[in-house]
Amino acid sequence: MADHGLALYRHRGTPAIQRLVEFAPSTGGLSLWVEHQDVDGDEVPLVQTDGRRIRYGAAFDHQPLPVQAALVAHEVLHIALRHPQRYLELQQLLGDVDLQLYNICADAIVNSALGHLGWLQLPPRSVRLEELLAGALRMTTPVDSALLQWDVERLYRAIDDRGARGSGKAQQRGQGSGQAEASSGDQASAARQAPQRADGPVAARVRELGRHSPCDLQPGPQDNLRPEDETEATREWCERLQRAHAGDGEHSLLRTLLADLPRSRTPWEQMLRTQLARALSTQRSLSWSRPSRSYLANQGRQGAHRRMPFEPGFSPNRRVPRLALVVDVSGSIADELMERFAREIEAITRRSEAGLVLVIGDERVRTVTQFEPGRSSLREVEFQGGGGTDFTPLLEEAARHAPDTVVVLTDLEGPARFRPRCPVIWAVPEAHAQAVEPFGRKLVLC
Repeated sequence: MADHGLALYRHRGTPAIQRLVEFAPSTGGLSLWVEHQDVDGDEVPLVQTDGRRIRYGAAFDHQPLPVQAALVAHEVLHIALRHPQRYLELQQLLGDVDLQLYNICADAIVNSALGHLGWLQLPPRSVRLEELLAGALRMTTPVDSALLQWDVERLYRAIDDRGARGSGKAQQRGQGSGQAEASSGDQASAARQAPQRADGPVAARVRELGRHSPCDLQPGPQDNLRPEDETEATREWCERLQRAHAGDGEHSLLRTLLADLPRSRTPWEQMLRTQLARALSTQRSLSWSRPSRSYLANQGRQGAHRRMPFEPGFSPNRRVPRLALVVDVSGSIADELMERFAREIEAITRRSEAGLVLVIGDERVRTVTQFEPGRSSLREVEFQGGGGTDFTPLLEEAARHAPDTVVVLTDLEGPARFRPRCPVIWAVPEAHAQAVEPFGRKLVLC
């Protein structure tokens, strides 16, 4: 029984993990948080990861132990830095991300982080960050400075100069809808099967530099992972990396790898609830017709012969809070995102017992619908429109109903020449996260 139990923890990477823990106990111990799986046949040529587990091919056994240790450390850092998950996030943001180019960027960062360790041996002709910057972007940067400046998203944006297949708002709207209908795994598969855009000079140089690096990132489907679970996993890995780096010091696998640390994000649903709960909460009003509780408790006296000045009390505000929701139907808002947003707005107005005014339009107001407090039913509303966008008439119509706050669901492509007196929240799809709001606060829906 003991041998059978131990067999569950034996895999091709076991000797390499032992070497990692021996030389760098803290950062090498990160490999113990990762699943390991042996794969027979030619499915995995050497080693690869889907973001949760490391898979070892039969060829891994034929590598020297220092090379095995370097390969395992390489994959562990991919998982700890959340590179496969960040690929899927970047794909949702940009719509088209070349997996090979992204893989080379991630490999370059990880290889440079491991390059200072003498007890590891990176495979021959492994691309490094400083070489990639010099060869592709013509930038001469010391490795430590490069690791402090470049993360994988910024590096990919800098080197991806492939020719565009088209542009325009209609194309973006189609891409946004298609992305929402596909799962994360389907997006990765579709990206690999989509017609390749022609490489620009920078992308071509990157492919040439990384031609000997195998594509070891194979992002898996994330269908069952909720946004809050992904945020929690990112936060946990970031904390593990920081603690491990502090424990190993100069022997750490991370070197000066700080710019590429994963960043946790608060789910937009939670941020929206917090902001609207504050704006729609019932406020007490000062009442001179009733004394305060402290005045009553002291019977209006301070001591035996001294009267207290009258202290007014508070009465609940009988005014029902009201939310104005403006929906820009000309933008690239996918049906799935629209449904999630409507469901969240319904829950918020129900809990706060707030009234809701729904304004639908594009360059003009199409429809205005008012809902009783706590009884909104947005999922039954048809959102149809097209053409350009002008927020001015939409915001003027929303302000006419004297709301406590205004939420605008849009892609932020249009002028806004009117500013309501109440707070305004611009809810923007992730594909338009870089758009600048004219005023108020921006909330990215991802």
